[in-house]
Amino acid sequence: MQTATTCDFIDEGEIQSVLAKAQDGDKSHVRQVLAKARQLEGLSETDVASLLAIDDADLREQLYAAAQYVKQEIYGSRLVLFAPLYISNLCRNECVYCAFRVGNRQVKRRALNQEQIAAETRILLAQGHKRLLLVAGESYPPEGFDYVLHAIDSIYAARHNGANIRRVNVNVAPLNVEQFAQLKARKIGTYQIFQETYHRPTYAKVHVSGQKRDYDWRIMAPHRAMEAGIDDVGIGVLLGLHDWRFETLAMMRHIAALERDRGVGPHTVSVPRMEPAVGSELAARPAHPASDEQFKMLVAILRLAVPYTGIIMSTRENAAMRRATFALGVSQISAGSRTNPGGYSELGSECDESQFQLGDHRSLDEVVADVASLGYVPSFCTGCYRMGRTGRDFMDLAKPGLIKHHCGPNALSSFQEYLNDYATPPTRQLGQALIDRIMASSEPSEGKISSRLVGRVRCGERDVFV
Repeated sequence: MQTATTCDFIDEGEIQSVLAKAQDGDKSHVRQVLAKARQLEGLSETDVASLLAIDDADLREQLYAAAQYVKQEIYGSRLVLFAPLYISNLCRNECVYCAFRVGNRQVKRRALNQEQIAAETRILLAQGHKRLLLVAGESYPPEGFDYVLHAIDSIYAARHNGANIRRVNVNVAPLNVEQFAQLKARKIGTYQIFQETYHRPTYAKVHVSGQKRDYDWRIMAPHRAMEAGIDDVGIGVLLGLHDWRFETLAMMRHIAALERDRGVGPHTVSVPRMEPAVGSELAARPAHPASDEQFKMLVAILRLAVPYTGIIMSTRENAAMRRATFALGVSQISAGSRTNPGGYSELGSECDESQFQLGDHRSLDEVVADVASLGYVPSFCTGCYRMGRTGRDFMDLAKPGLIKHHCGPNALSSFQEYLNDYATPPTRQLGQALIDRIMASSEPSEGKISSRLVGRVRCGERDVFV
């Protein structure tokens, strides 16, 4: 299948027209859309536009209730945890919202060497992490793209008390098909890239120079990744650059294009809100900020629109907002994050090297305890990647509701492993009680699998999954 090199699916005029037609405030129609969403088959572009037009408190609560229902039906109570690992802040682009932009003299430039990358990995392993997101600025040391490939090797090779990172996801500059194939050969999980904004005039305005200024090259990167054999891709927008309603509908078109051209949509979507960044006036005062209520609406609408796609919530948001979005559709969260190279071993240096300001500064254990106290299962599972349940195969299990029979027990066994090896005593006590309660209330078949896996971990086995 030949991959297109230019984007033919984002038409600003058409998107604005769809949004304008949805502004009629037809409550009856909105309720019909919400009822349709509960069938777990997703929503059309016009359906999504109708939900984006909600401006009524009662309808918002109905939207949230529908999202909570869909989240529970598909994902149950599990939340996948990961940490970003920034290996460099070198960049060749001038993106006015980002601290890493090439012209920013307030940031100290740094690219970790391979031993430093391994050292950062060992710190994250000591905390209990099993899944990392490798992040690099869009420029590399003299060895070029091989720097990223060697970094992946260093992460996978690192050990702490016998523990290792089981899955590396990657967020780096757009690549050509050959380079994506090299990532695939390194056994990465998801390739993640954000368009930042789908609005072309805004995109041109905020990306002043560098390769990132090429809108089409960036937006077609997930297509190229899939052409190279990478099953799972993650997309997203940076809220604050343009109107959040436009961005949502445009992202729906991006998802539809991937489904049309590559046979499966993105594995994850991300909706980070712009946060203050050193050396960026725009980051401190976004042109189109999304309010807290709008942000929650967006998460809920995405959960209804693409029910089987993971929604990621980063530590850009504060603890309260993160908690509020768990029930609305979020399925993956970062924890204990640092956004500067060397941030895990050199706490305090992030003031002049970080990409953006964090909203949640809690440790992994504090986040785990909070998640468990709300009745959610912190999951460190990476079983699907290693069992080949990715891309279309994952969706073939997810859509009939079969994936939960794997993910539920695997979440509990991986959480039990965390409790045994890394948790503080209060978190361990809280987590043990949650696991026992969930196993006791599970369906008999799933409960039996969970009990067997958890029992093996409690008896000393590790990395147990189905």
